[in-house]
Amino acid sequence: MDVDRGFYRQVDVQDHAHYIVAFFVLVIGTVGVSGNALVMYAFFCNKNLRTPPNFFIMNLAVSDFLMAVTQSPIFFINSLYKGWIFGETGCKMYAFCGALFGITSMINLLAISIERYIVITKPLQAIQWTSKKRTCIFIAVVWLYSLAWSLAPLLGWSSYIPEGLMTSCTWDYVTSTPSNKSYTLMLCCFVFFIPLGIISYCYLCMFLAIRHTSRDVEKLGSQVRKSTLIQQQSIKTEWKLAKIAFVVIIVFVLSWSPYACVTLIAWAGYGNILNPYSKAVPAVIAKASAIYNPFIYAIIHAKYRDTLAKKVPCLRFLNQASRRDCISISHSESSFRDSMSSRQSSVSKTKFHRVSSLSTSDTQVWSDVELDSMDQSHRVKSSYSLGALRDKEYKSLAKQIDERGSHSQQQISFSPEDH
Repeated sequence: MDVDRGFYRQVDVQDHAHYIVAFFVLVIGTVGVSGNALVMYAFFCNKNLRTPPNFFIMNLAVSDFLMAVTQSPIFFINSLYKGWIFGETGCKMYAFCGALFGITSMINLLAISIERYIVITKPLQAIQWTSKKRTCIFIAVVWLYSLAWSLAPLLGWSSYIPEGLMTSCTWDYVTSTPSNKSYTLMLCCFVFFIPLGIISYCYLCMFLAIRHTSRDVEKLGSQVRKSTLIQQQSIKTEWKLAKIAFVVIIVFVLSWSPYACVTLIAWAGYGNILNPYSKAVPAVIAKASAIYNPFIYAIIHAKYRDTLAKKVPCLRFLNQASRRDCISISHSESSFRDSMSSRQSSVSKTKFHRVSSLSTSDTQVWSDVELDSMDQSHRVKSSYSLGALRDKEYKSLAKQIDERGSHSQQQISFSPEDH
């Protein structure tokens, strides 16, 4: 191994430690590459999944896939050799790729949270903000922002060096210099803590909006109009998608939190208490953030499961879970239909059956919360158009009921049997 004393640091650890790390890195790399490749394949095969919100999900899968491809094989080989073998240039390129794709994933999660926040709390503005063109622009901004932070150590603001067991590389958060300390602090703030704060604020506002809407509907009770119910169902659909994204965010944050803590400990001047294991283990956990998203999609998203079950023969078992979801949705729709039918009077039973059928079909549309298959603008417009249609149906129904009631009263008053 070509050793440069100014670049490499020797560590004294047992050989089995390297082999254990190599095993976990191999698993992470295999699952990360195959899992995210399946996510991208599903989005590529199913045109219904190619919506603006799902562009962010696709971008997240791309960044996680590239993270696994560029990090795991090199990390694995170095662990087998028990040291860095690709030279200083290889170390810098390895660390640059890890920083670029890791930061991209974090900022992309921030973009997902902001998009969900706008759709749920500001549905009218979502029509303008959720177009495909704007989404692509936001994705480009995410990559440019991540690229700027990743290039900084290559341009002189801090530097990239081997870390932990000397089998992987990252920015120099150990050496106490003004350049390294300032970069570490700014990176933690503008890439981890500030985005995390914004994400928390967005989800707090979304939760309060959902809670406020539900309380309003409960107060209206039986007087609530069908249009309001459909709008509430639409918001609940978006909230379910937001909860899925929230699970992804929580897992990502938990993966990177140990690494952030280690860097801040070194930044605070207590780097001497960190041994090679305390640096290597958080790095492995952070790189494992690329493997969780495919499992989350496979568990929650029915359309994703259906697509994979159809396209990949060995994953046909995923279709069984989708069928159970469909059965549960159909049962809920049947209960909804029965409850609405029971409220109708005998006079308006035939007329209202058509309205109930319309509402049931709409409920079926909004019940499909597994990766929204319609554009946000179309959903918002549809909710208002459907509401207007129902208002007309109810007005017409009420008018006919009044006419029938008055006609029946006239027949009773002028009946020959009364005279």
